[in-house]
Amino acid sequence: LRTHEKVGKAEARDRALAMLEAVQIRDPARVFDLHPHEVSGGMGQRAMIAMMLIAGPEMMIADEPTSALDVTVQLDVLGILD
Repeated sequence: LRTHEKVGKAEARDRALAMLEAVQIRDPARVFDLHPHEVSGGMGQRAMIAMMLIAGPEMMIADEPTSALDVTVQLDVLGILD
């Protein structure tokens, strides 16, 4: 985020935590500090979706972005992507 926008570290963290929460990651503050090998596949996929969305891209190309997520999370993520 800080590469694409001039935001401070605290604001970038706040926005990242909000986006992690938006993709239904429980306890986003704890997950924010984890390494990739410390999260489950589904959580990692949701974190990648959050990373993809946080910069507010005009266009995204995603191949089955919700394939490994449960139905309720799929609906929420698809709603965010829409």
